[in-house]
Amino acid sequence: MLKYGVRLLKNKLYPVNVPENVEVEHGQMILVTTEKGQEVAKLERIPSCVVQKWGKDLPEALSFVRIVTEVDKTRVEEIGRKENVAFHKCEDLIKKHELPMRLVSTKYTFDEKKLTFYYTAPHRIDFRELLKDLTQTFKRVRIDLRHIGVRDETSIIEGIGMCGRQFCCSSFLKNFTSINIKLVKDQGMPVNPGKISGTCGRLLCCLNYEYSNYIEAAAGMPPVGSAVMTSEGLGRVAALHFLHATVVVKLEDGRVKEFGKKEIEMIEEDVTNIKLDYSMDYHEDEESIDISSMEDDDQSFTSNV
Repeated sequence: MLKYGVRLLKNKLYPVNVPENVEVEHGQMILVTTEKGQEVAKLERIPSCVVQKWGKDLPEALSFVRIVTEVDKTRVEEIGRKENVAFHKCEDLIKKHELPMRLVSTKYTFDEKKLTFYYTAPHRIDFRELLKDLTQTFKRVRIDLRHIGVRDETSIIEGIGMCGRQFCCSSFLKNFTSINIKLVKDQGMPVNPGKISGTCGRLLCCLNYEYSNYIEAAAGMPPVGSAVMTSEGLGRVAALHFLHATVVVKLEDGRVKEFGKKEIEMIEEDVTNIKLDYSMDYHEDEESIDISSMEDDDQSFTSNV
């Protein structure tokens, strides 16, 4: 059974086939063969329970080449300096050609036979002239210009989320799933970009994590705006607190009170003329907020990075 893995771009974990006659330790730097060529990465021990849990979701294992030597480490540092130089040269060429693209990262393979430039852009770009200049600038190197999504960009750059933990996309998250504004509304969250979007500008990945719990908790809840009978008279539902199983009701005398969902009874719409004030704290003025830009589109992420 597989015991070791490495984290490459986006911190995605890949299992490694380490030969039985080779002694390795957790934390060692090793050389592996990927689809891009040979790359250096830190070896991590993978508990067998994790491998079993992932099952078929685990990527194909990479080939082990050797343990990195002190000479190799010096070379890796030199490659890092070359990547920094290549990044700035590419940025200058992008400005020269006035291309609407943002350079995110530059990566050499260990053998320096391939140089990959990762970039984001709002649409497809004709970078043939840029590629020609890059080929002339970096000789005897295969150039790869790879368009990535804004979620991929954030996972590569890494950072700390509003929860105080490392971004999900650059730690444990293996694949991006589609996220739309319905997840926000179904969980009764305010449509406030600062609260529901991540550094990438798209809706938070974690909106998916507890969604099923909210759907279960919403069972038997009356919709917002519906007429209900309470122990204190007629009213209309102003807001729902799913996890507390309570309903906020605006009564006929103007008071706003909270009741358990079992303490109210839905009634016919035409028996009350109560008007809800949607400027209350329970609702945001959604019409003044452009939420379409926060939903996933074809520039959110890519499947092959």
